[in-house]
Formats: sequence, C-alpha cells, structure tokens
Amino acid sequence: MGRRGKDAIGAAAVFAVLALIPLVIRSDYFTGILTVSLIFGIWTTSWDFMSGLTGRENFGHALFIGAGAYTAAFLNGKFELTPWLGLPVGALAAVAFSLVVGFPTLRLRGPYFALAMLAAATIMQRLTRIFWEYTGGEEGIPGLDPLFESHLVMYYFCLGALALTAGVLLLLARSSWGTILRAIRGDEAACQAAGINVTFYKIAALMISSAFAGIGGALYADYQEAVTPDVFAVALSITIIIMAYVGGIGTIYGPVGGAILLAMLPELLRGLGEYRLWVYSLVLIFILYFTPGGLVAPIWRRFTGTAR
Repeated sequence: MGRRGKDAIGAAAVFAVLALIPLVIRSDYFTGILTVSLIFGIWTTSWDFMSGLTGRENFGHALFIGAGAYTAAFLNGKFELTPWLGLPVGALAAVAFSLVVGFPTLRLRGPYFALAMLAAATIMQRLTRIFWEYTGGEEGIPGLDPLFESHLVMYYFCLGALALTAGVLLLLARSSWGTILRAIRGDEAACQAAGINVTFYKIAALMISSAFAGIGGALYADYQEAVTPDVFAVALSITIIIMAYVGGIGTIYGPVGGAILLAMLPELLRGLGEYRLWVYSLVLIFILYFTPGGLVAPIWRRFTGTAR
C-alpha cells in the first residue's frame, strides 16, 4: 500500500475516533471544548499551508480570522441575514484583506513580512475599538444566530469542515503547487532565476490560507454567537503558530493534531487546579525543546510507516 493509502486509512481512523468521542462522553461542555479545538485546527492548518510551506511566517493570521468573524457578525447581527451567508462571504473578506496586505508585504525580505502582518492585525483590533458605533467596541457584536441549535450537530459540522480543509490543503501541498512553494522556502532567488513567478505563488498561497482562516473565523463567531476584538489579538496568532510547531510545520496534517492537542490540554489538566498552567507551560516547553520537528507529524509518520 502506498503512502497516500496509509494516510487515508489513518486519517479515517482519527476522524472516526473524533466522531465517537462526544457520543461516549455525553457532556455539552466537553463537546463545546472539542468544537473550539476543531476550529483551531482549521486556523492552524490554514496558517501552515502558506507559512509552513513557503517559510514566510505570518505573525498576523488573526487578521484573516477576524475578517471572517466580523463579516459573519455584520451580516447576521447588523443586517439580519442568514448565518450561512457568513461562511462564503467571510472567506471572501479574508481573501480581500490578504490581497490588500499581501501585495506590498510579501515583497519584503527577512522578518519584515511577519512584522507587517502582526502590525496589520493589531491595527484592525484597534480600529474595532475606535469605530465602536459600528463594531460594538470592547463588547463586540452579540446575539448572533447559531448555524445549528444542537451543539452536537455543530460539532459534527466543524469536524467535517476541518476534514475538508485539511484534505484540500494536503492535496495542494502534495501537488506541483506544493513543490514550488517548498522550493521557494529552500531558495527563493534560485526559483526566480528559473523563471518562476515567486510573487504570484506566494500571494496565491496567502489567499488560499486566508480563505480557510476566514471560514474558521465565521464558524467561531457563529458558534460563540458573538464576536469581540479578541479575534484580532496577537496572542491568537502566536497560539496558532505554537500549535503548528507542536504539530510539525510544513506537513498540513501535523498542525491539525497540534491544535487539537493544545486546545484540549488545559481542560485535561483542570484537575490540577492552580498548578494547571504551570504544568501546561512545562509540557509545551518540553515538546518544543526536545522535538524541534514537531510531536504529531513524527508520530504519524511512524504510525503510517511513511517517510514524510
């Protein structure tokens, strides 16, 4: 059996387990935590597609998440349109932001792209507070209509969205597109000398990455039934990057596992009380220090018996 066959069987087994968990542990609270972890999975794998493959780390991924979330909130909360419209329109809004910010910043060398993206997300967070008449300021936009009344149905919808996101991005990463993006990470100057339109591929990768992040942002707003400026926070972008590194950057599937693991870990440690954050921090430091290639991706490769 080839690598793709083993990956498909392994992925089916993982998603089958995720599908069974809320049926075994019948708790709305636990199902809610799982749902949020799946949304983090969408955000993290979308970050990995652009930053993990090209090596151009995006410190402002929350910009696209917030764009999708606030677009969905405006459509439903302000214009009273169906929350379903927020998913595609939120993705388009995130892509629009990626074009506005990506064209000037992706030409920058060194760390300047990462810093420019971080600044863009911070500016948008500030603007949501300045124009509080429209955005609700610190309180945000509450009272949104949920996609589904049932938390369990919403969980399965997010699980399907994560499976679709990871599947599409993994197929792209293993196609000729992914090969070119990895080549750009390896030697951008050589790619330009070979006649590859490096700027086009980087912007296209950012657009794809932002589209899925925007969908994840809209899902998050719909699930929380509210949106606040926190969706633009730098802390959210950094959390996503950490999740990607724990999972294994540049692999697409690794960051999915990293996101679910780190999103669930604080809840699993809740019994430790005040020592929970200490243990969480120590576990995170241990993973990042002793497994620089990530934790999830190497385990997956050993499980499936594949080289990558």
